[in-house]
Formats: sequence, C-alpha cells, structure tokens
Amino acid sequence: MKTVHITAIAVVITALLNLSAKANGISNGAAPSSKDSLVKIKNIVLVHGAFVDGSGWQPVYTILTRAGYHVSVVQQPLTSFANDLAAVKAVVDIQNGPCILVGHSYGGAIITEAGNDPQVAGLVYIAAHAPDQGETEAGNGKLFPSAYKSLIRTTAGYDYIDPARFYPDFAADLSQKLAEFLAHSQMPAADEVFHAVIQHPAWKVKPSWYMVAKSDRIINPDLERKYAKRAGSYTVEITGASHSVFESHPKEVADLIIKAANQINHN
Repeated sequence: MKTVHITAIAVVITALLNLSAKANGISNGAAPSSKDSLVKIKNIVLVHGAFVDGSGWQPVYTILTRAGYHVSVVQQPLTSFANDLAAVKAVVDIQNGPCILVGHSYGGAIITEAGNDPQVAGLVYIAAHAPDQGETEAGNGKLFPSAYKSLIRTTAGYDYIDPARFYPDFAADLSQKLAEFLAHSQMPAADEVFHAVIQHPAWKVKPSWYMVAKSDRIINPDLERKYAKRAGSYTVEITGASHSVFESHPKEVADLIIKAANQINHN
C-alpha cells in the first residue's frame, strides 16, 4: 500500500512538471521556442555624413542609451570611400552581437556597402543616399538636383559648404548660433567620395527604414523618397526638417531606430 502511494505521488509530480515545462515552451528536450531563442538587437552604430562629424549624433545617442541600447558612433575621416568604409567596418566588428546600422547623408552610401556584413541586421537611412549597384550619389544628385548652390571645391580636391550659407542650406531648423559653429567646424570631404560606385547594395538583402527630411536643401526630398520606395523601406517624413534632421529632430530619429530594432526582434 505504501508503494502505491509513493507511485501515485510520483505520477502527480511528473504531470505537474510536464505542465510547467509546456507553459514555458519546453517539452521532452525540445528546443526552446523561437521567441525564447531570439537574439535581441541592442547594438546601434551611427554613421555621420559629409561636412560634419559624429558629435552631431549626441542627442540621438543620449535618447538611445537611456532606452538601454549600446550605441557606437563612427568617426570616419571623409578622405576616401575605402577609408570611410573601413572605419565603419572596424566599429561593426567590435559589436558583441547583431546591430542596426544608421547612416545620415553620405553616410547612407557607406552603410549601403557596409551593411552586407553578417553582423548587420538592418539599415536606417536618415535623409541619406542609398544608391543601387553601379550608381553614385553624385550621379543620382544630377537626376534630382538639390536646392543648395553653396558647395566649394578646393584645389586639393576637397569639398565644403560655404560657411555664409551653411545655416540656410544645411541646418535651417537648428539655432543660428549652433549652425554657425557647425559651419566653422565642418569637415571638408574628399570630392571622390561622392563618386564612389556602389557594388553590392545591402538594402536589397537587409530590411531598411527611411526618414525623409521634407525641407532638405542638400539632398532633394524626391530623391530621398525614390531611395526609400526602391528599397521597400518603412518610411517617415518630417515636415520642416532640414538636412540636419538627425540633430534637429533627435526624438523622431531615435524612435525610428528603436522601431527598426523592435521589428527585427519580432520577425
């Protein structure tokens, strides 16, 4: 009789354990559910464009880090497309897991190539170029002319924005004081970077998100829309946003990056 009671208790305990295991998505040594095994995207890599440096990402960086993301800001030299691409890849390589690659302006052309790295899970374009195979951003700019006329080329082959026009052309929705500082701290970019021919556009094989700056004078907003539509990107448009949208609208930019990370996490 004692043996019967022990056996009955063992059966009840086993049944309870099985119910608990099923509730947690595990049964008889089976693999965890896809939800349990999902790798969360917590790494964000930010890539600046031409004529600025990575410090402009600070407002976005602050929002993302407060939300629990690990954020890296690339400081590519703007001396050649190869050097800039290498700088981005170096930062991607040190991530401790999959990442979202975010590019502004010319930075979009860089992430279009760098995004082929298996560590990159998705691409976010912020008023950025996203050329197709065989295209250059300079060539696409001729098809959709920009409003600004303030580009100056040096005899050494570098380009910069006329400081007197930087505020209205590049940063009209920032304070004039900040825009003036940016105008005089801008990084000249080698003209050759704008003529780099894209070989393997990552947006063809990776999911993408796009932010259109509706008052952009550096990249024609219609070109931005073309890029977004062609890539099949989830798209948002920011009314009144200048080319400096990454700095003037940090909350909207951070929200789009977080949306990208969340959508990848749930796919």
